[in-house]
Amino acid sequence: MANVKWVVVATAPDQITAESWRDLLVDANVPAHLQPGDTSSFLGVSGLPCRVMVPETLLQEAQDILNENLEGQEMGNG
Repeated sequence: MANVKWVVVATAPDQITAESWRDLLVDANVPAHLQPGDTSSFLGVSGLPCRVMVPETLLQEAQDILNENLEGQEMGNG
């Protein structure tokens, strides 16, 4: 996906949650990754908020997928 503009779809409370949200999107055929730098930790897994990124053209679809699957969970927006 060359020349793709990546945008924040949600901010998870920690790396483990962010990875599960990313996997949910990828399983729904929406490319996603964690914001580089958010997962840096000397202890291995970051307990700090992590941003989940998707291509700008798929932002609405990604938001819909997360909203449908994470109903009732706190999701930071960007």
